[in-house]
Amino acid sequence: MEYQRKDLPEKVIKTGWIVTAIGLILVIASYLVNPQRAVFNNLIGFMFLLTITSGGVILVALEYLAGAVWSTPMRRVSEFLGAAFPFAVILAIPLFLNLHSLFEWTHKDIVQNDAALQGKSSYLNISSFTIRFIIIVVIFYLFYWFFTRNSRRQDITKDQRLTSINVKLSAPFMPIAAFGLSILAIDWMMSLTPNWYSTIFGFYFLTGIILSGLGATSYIVVKLNENGYFQPALRDDHYYSLGALMFAFTNFWAYIAFSQFLLIWYANMPEETLWFIARWNGSWKYISVGLILVRFAVPYVGLLSQPSKMNPKRLKTMGLWIVFSQLFDLYWLIMPTINNNAFFGWMEIGFPVLVIGIIIIVFFMQVKKHNLMPVGDPKLQRGIDFEL
Repeated sequence: MEYQRKDLPEKVIKTGWIVTAIGLILVIASYLVNPQRAVFNNLIGFMFLLTITSGGVILVALEYLAGAVWSTPMRRVSEFLGAAFPFAVILAIPLFLNLHSLFEWTHKDIVQNDAALQGKSSYLNISSFTIRFIIIVVIFYLFYWFFTRNSRRQDITKDQRLTSINVKLSAPFMPIAAFGLSILAIDWMMSLTPNWYSTIFGFYFLTGIILSGLGATSYIVVKLNENGYFQPALRDDHYYSLGALMFAFTNFWAYIAFSQFLLIWYANMPEETLWFIARWNGSWKYISVGLILVRFAVPYVGLLSQPSKMNPKRLKTMGLWIVFSQLFDLYWLIMPTINNNAFFGWMEIGFPVLVIGIIIIVFFMQVKKHNLMPVGDPKLQRGIDFEL
């Protein structure tokens, strides 16, 4: 196999800087105009970037753990997405400066008058909240650093033992990542309504993470392959595998989401139903119905047939749609906390635009510094020759 490196055109990085600048201007303006609304949009932006970047890292670990070969030629795309993970942590900094605006459990007067919150105070307090966040992001990034260091070193040394090391690292990483990211979901989103709880919420969020990583990876992989960045080029069999995974996890998300709703509806306990009632009040009912269409119905129909899973145009469309549906989902999860009616304006645009700009810039820089294909991986040739 002969691989030739090819940098992305300069217009990509220029676009990235322009998009980032526009997003940053909108973010700053929103904080000046309405800090309360801005901090909740900040939370959406943080979780949005977290899901895409951590989703990329999880896909890398899944390949090593499962011994998959079909994804080896395109694995670097997921690695490069994971490189933006530190920027998600940066987006969390303004949130730590505004915890009082986000969470009821930071208000001592509210906690003193709520027996349930008093019982949770050993967990829901600023010190332990901060410590959990730091521990989780540091451990997660350390695993990512070892994965990518070994992968890139293999380009030079061709040492097959580095693949074995990454396989061994993937085994503890998966449960640690699942537990850690579930804790982040509980801390940053479930605790917005601190008296509500769900035993399925962590799985719900993890499914969204994998879908976000798959959607972003699928779009970028197809786009790059169409423009000759994978040499040799990827085939329909690779496309089908991406499409099948997106379809499978779309169905799994629907299963988890419906299970959570059904169990809470059937039990009909006030401390559980209050969360869903808030998302059925006023105009939020339309967003709730829209979530079913956006998150499930559209990608289900779009990826149902075998030809659609191998159609480059369809894969790009569905990849972007699934990433958008994650943003839509986060809006539905977070925003009912501050308003009884759904709302949308220019303030809600700033952070998604900023996140897209950051991803473009980081991805461009990664392609500039590293091979787009893991040329030293012993599975690469089998991955290129992959057939269903």
